[in-house]
Amino acid sequence: MSDANVPVPVTALDVIRALVEIIAVVSLILWGLLGFAFPLPGLIIAIVAPALAILLWALFRSPKAVFRVDNFVKALVEIVVMATAAFAWFDLQQPIIGVVFLIVAAVTGLINGLREI
Repeated sequence: MSDANVPVPVTALDVIRALVEIIAVVSLILWGLLGFAFPLPGLIIAIVAPALAILLWALFRSPKAVFRVDNFVKALVEIVVMATAAFAWFDLQQPIIGVVFLIVAAVTGLINGLREI
């Protein structure tokens, strides 16, 4: 039997990380819609910012990433995406949400990074 057919158990950390990733994308959408003039440039930012984050994640960070890179690059991509989402909350004058998001993202990212090593 090949390893591709073996189911991978999903942990609580995996679920929390997935939620953090979704919240990061939603944060970028909200940043574009609420932080900038509508329809332009707000609508463009609401589409391009999360699309870039998703693209970076899919290319370098996801479990089935297109490019296999070392842990440093994975961590760098994750830091850029999560820090941008946190910055979006600060820019929207919601620093408490930004700090809480940043702490949760950092802790889950650190735990996952240690697990990957």
